[in-house]
Amino acid sequence: MAKRLETQISDSLWQALQERAATSGQSVSHIVQAALAEALDVQHHSIFQVSTSGAIVEGLYQGCVSVGDLRRHGDLGLGTFEDLDGEMILIDGHCYQARSDGSVTEAGDDELTPFASVVSFVADHTHVLADVTSWNNLQAQIDGLRTSPNAMIALRATGHFDSIKVRTACKHESGTDLVSAVADQAIFDFTDIDGSLVGFWSPAYTQAIAIAGYHLHFISADRQHGGHVLELTARDLPVEIHVISDLHLAIPETQEFLAADLGGDTTAALDKAERNPGGS
Repeated sequence: MAKRLETQISDSLWQALQERAATSGQSVSHIVQAALAEALDVQHHSIFQVSTSGAIVEGLYQGCVSVGDLRRHGDLGLGTFEDLDGEMILIDGHCYQARSDGSVTEAGDDELTPFASVVSFVADHTHVLADVTSWNNLQAQIDGLRTSPNAMIALRATGHFDSIKVRTACKHESGTDLVSAVADQAIFDFTDIDGSLVGFWSPAYTQAIAIAGYHLHFISADRQHGGHVLELTARDLPVEIHVISDLHLAIPETQEFLAADLGGDTTAALDKAERNPGGS
């Protein structure tokens, strides 16, 4: 969660900040955060990702990074757990596991993930979406807020949802391709519920590594319900946007990953598995 910092600076520093903001188009807050991150050697506006979307499509579900290591790289994100055992929601530094039986528990630091993406989240922009009528409408509204077709962004939206549909993957052994593995996913519908969306938008050129387009997970305010977002409606939904300018990829050292053929086009498989459950 972002913290507020109050301090006094010299007139010359203030003038330099104003001049940099005017010439760069960046906010003073953004400039100060970037300078502090560099001075303190903290990854800022960086995404840390474990493995690739292509590996998950091929059924490589062996855990390779611990939740504890993941939390050291960021406080907001999503992913899955070893053997595709449910959906991961990382929010405010806490990592939750939403399973196919409907349960949500906080994951221990020794739990393993085969695929996850996290950032140290600080909002660069905040907007309120007045009337979200569907998943497609949410995407269209946020599309209007993005400033580049080639920059990844992290998202957080916390508020009240009139309705939301989520899925949670069932546990499967490695070797089961993703489309087959999510064929028996659990679907949950919730109405009149408070909670948060967390996740990412990634450009098409990242499709071999990330999940191109929007990828969001939901966690309820009471941390009792969650999953991968399929559909939703909401009104007056605040959305925070964090622009990503740096990617760190942790490549698994498992024998299965190193021997796998990951050169295929995964676009159709990801679209079916992530956005079209049960579709043709």
